[in-house]
Amino acid sequence: MKLEAVLHTPLSKDAYMLDEKTLAVRLRTAKGDMKQVLVFFGDRVCMTEPIEVDEIEMEKIASDQFFDYFEAVIESDFTRICYYFKLTDTKGETFFYSEYGFSQEMECHRTQYFQFPYLRKEDLISMPEWTKNMVMYHIFPDSFADGKRSISSVGKKYEIAPGVFSESRNGGTIQGIIENLDYIKELQVNCLYLNPIFLGASYHKYDTIDYKKIDPCFGTKKDLKELVEKCHENGMYVILDGVFNHCGSGFFAFRDVLEKGEASPYCDWFYKLRFPIEYKTPPNYEAFAYVREMPKLNTGNKEVEQYFCEVGRYWIREVGIDGWRLDVANEINHDFWRAFSRTVKEEKPEAFLIGEIWEDSTVWLQGDQFDSTMNYNFSYICREYFAERKITVSQFDEKISRMNLRYPETVSKAQMNFLDTHDVPRFLSYCKGDLQKLKLAVFYMMTAMGIPSVFYGDECGIEGVSEAEYRKVMPWDADTEGLTAFYRKWIAVRRETKALCQGNYRSLAAIDEEDIYIFERKYQKERVLVIINAGEEERQIDLGAYLEKEDSGDAWVNLESKEAITNSVVVCGKMQGMAWKMGGA
Repeated sequence: MKLEAVLHTPLSKDAYMLDEKTLAVRLRTAKGDMKQVLVFFGDRVCMTEPIEVDEIEMEKIASDQFFDYFEAVIESDFTRICYYFKLTDTKGETFFYSEYGFSQEMECHRTQYFQFPYLRKEDLISMPEWTKNMVMYHIFPDSFADGKRSISSVGKKYEIAPGVFSESRNGGTIQGIIENLDYIKELQVNCLYLNPIFLGASYHKYDTIDYKKIDPCFGTKKDLKELVEKCHENGMYVILDGVFNHCGSGFFAFRDVLEKGEASPYCDWFYKLRFPIEYKTPPNYEAFAYVREMPKLNTGNKEVEQYFCEVGRYWIREVGIDGWRLDVANEINHDFWRAFSRTVKEEKPEAFLIGEIWEDSTVWLQGDQFDSTMNYNFSYICREYFAERKITVSQFDEKISRMNLRYPETVSKAQMNFLDTHDVPRFLSYCKGDLQKLKLAVFYMMTAMGIPSVFYGDECGIEGVSEAEYRKVMPWDADTEGLTAFYRKWIAVRRETKALCQGNYRSLAAIDEEDIYIFERKYQKERVLVIINAGEEERQIDLGAYLEKEDSGDAWVNLESKEAITNSVVVCGKMQGMAWKMGGA
């Protein structure tokens, strides 16, 4: 038995609450090493000695290149739980594993078991109910629309203070978004995420000048309120981009520092200022990526924290937005995000907070800071497999499994998945213009674990590698109905199928020689089987090979065509995805 591969960390992604009476427990072992894994649990304050324990056999839920992962769900009335594991390898050797270590006999005291001290409701990680069937539409406001199915591609320029200007590049407006809400609704999404719309100097508005004013290039506060109200009337939600790591050089506090130097009362609003200020490239003060126009805010200053917490509350109270995407979230202190989250959730308990973090985000996803983060890892894996064909299907499965297990399942289901954003090249460019590769990746995104997000124009075949290209104007005149219809269809399938929105994820087959990947999503009694054929030949798949003991004799229903089949053998065409639900449309 490879004991060095065995790992369990209490009070982490390996042991977390599903509700006040349910605990999910995971264990890592060496790949292919275990014949059986049992978890024994009991009341850690049991009044008898030795304590009574119950056992559950753990299910192998995933594998990656080196490890297998086992999981068990403990349902109990105990409010305090202690537990340990019994491991039996393929050779029949047995070890017990507890907080105290490994042993061939379980002799240690309950205080040396793994502990979940108390299942407190305050520590339960939960998501706003409206996000559970959420599909996002991500809009870069300058590039989307300024009229019904139109955009001028002509920028604007306003002098907002002596020598201070606000500019746009392509002329997009909030009213343009409003005039095209019918298009967005027809796409079947139910949430809009808008890149910054507050007063800023540059066309992208990540150099905010005034956090309580809408940029005149985009419109007014009245326009935003109208957008939010009309979205709500149509069952859609609105998330805004908050840039609190840094501000623009035109922000009132930084202007005061530039004018008064060390005499300014706002010196401590900025991180590591050096005097005299050298406003050049690179600057002699901390800034976002050495950009002099974006000085870094000192979010550890309580005045700054209070100011931006009020900004978070202001736009919920004034126009009714439903959440925030937080820019450069990993460069801001954790206490700031805890305060921001408390403030926003007090104002709107169902608000949704997404952090822009490109790497593992565990420390931000404990329930006290963000609900979700931008899952760039998802886009990397999809790029390698669907677009660039750099990895095999079994490697794809291993990477996806490792990604899904980074966090508690509740959190993984709420990760913001996407193929591209305003910060990276368009996915279709990685596909070298191959629409079938794009479609297969979109199909996977709509059936995978996590919240799908579509960047404006992906459904119209936008390509682009440079910033100017991937932020280009929406191609309203392009004839892309076939691709757009594909997006509409699978977004609708996603949102109407609970197993795809809320179900767990289990890999069933990854066949390298045929480029076939099969996985399931399961929610309560609803079960969906997903087949991906990324190869160049059609394949026959026997669905019967993936039946479970509890499966009834009901027919499998194709979620795309809504047709039922009684013959379990189906044909999956080349570069095609199929999804089948057991037991009715």
